[in-house]
Amino acid sequence: MKKFITTAALCIATSTTLSADDASSVKYPGGSGPGKGKHVVLIAGDEEYRSEDSLPMMGKILSQRHGFDCTVLFSVSPDGKIDPNAGTSLSNPEALDTADAIILLIRFRKWPEETMKRFEAAMKRGVPVIALRTSTHAFQLPATSAFKDYNSFGKRILGEQWVTHWGKHKAEATRGVIESANASDPILKGVSDVFGNSDVYEAAPPPDAKILLRGQVLAGMNPDDQPANYSKKRKDGVEQPINDPMMPVAWTRELKNEAGKTQKIFCTTMGAATDLANEGLRRLVVNGVFWGLGLDVPAKTDVATVGPFEPLMYGFNGARKNVMPSAHAVDAKGE
Repeated sequence: MKKFITTAALCIATSTTLSADDASSVKYPGGSGPGKGKHVVLIAGDEEYRSEDSLPMMGKILSQRHGFDCTVLFSVSPDGKIDPNAGTSLSNPEALDTADAIILLIRFRKWPEETMKRFEAAMKRGVPVIALRTSTHAFQLPATSAFKDYNSFGKRILGEQWVTHWGKHKAEATRGVIESANASDPILKGVSDVFGNSDVYEAAPPPDAKILLRGQVLAGMNPDDQPANYSKKRKDGVEQPINDPMMPVAWTRELKNEAGKTQKIFCTTMGAATDLANEGLRRLVVNGVFWGLGLDVPAKTDVATVGPFEPLMYGFNGARKNVMPSAHAVDAKGE
């Protein structure tokens, strides 16, 4: 099993605690910082884009760099090992009861009714949602579920569902291009040089969405590759140049939900673990948390990883094997 460690030089007196009751999740208590007293729940649950590695990394940044209390939840097998293919599993769903913000990277989850009840309660509280990549197609609940409407969570809440790969999967990477009309948005503070080796998704967010970033399809998988140059038909049958216009890859919405609460939504169709090796994308996501919680976004948010981050390439059945959630723990020594 691979052990994830922090640098010995990290001088933050923060510890990770795992109780017998919630050993299937991992907690990162926050210290001082603007996030002090706020609880961020990060939900890893996709079979392809290695959220089981990237979201613990993001939780460490949010807790140890900015003071948020963070809990990372996983899909787990019956013996407690992280298993992205366990679509009915969500470890320690009770953490949702105290969530102040939720970060999601999930795909076609089939959670049981009690888990969905907790998730829906958070939505009705108006908890801000920061949704990555396949969260546009977060749920695949059976027709008998009382929560089957969440199968349209992407379109209804985030602003888009799964459409198609717009760039060529595993062949054409994404360069993030800031939407000039919205360049002053606080989520874009300090954000530059966004790159991910996952491809652009086709997306058409609704008119109430504020587009922050568009995805330039590259002709290869490297940051310095040239833009791709060919035409393609959209889902509506209209053919257009692949990069004219470029597809939105990050946007925000503010929704008044059925409970009368205004809910802040930040969605990006980027977010593979390999994408989040990119500093600009990590900053975009962390800034989204600040924005969602009504906190002032720093001029250049600290998003340095806490210890090594060595993401695996995305792909089905490519997760690390036999890993317990505790492998992602950080102790008081930063080890």
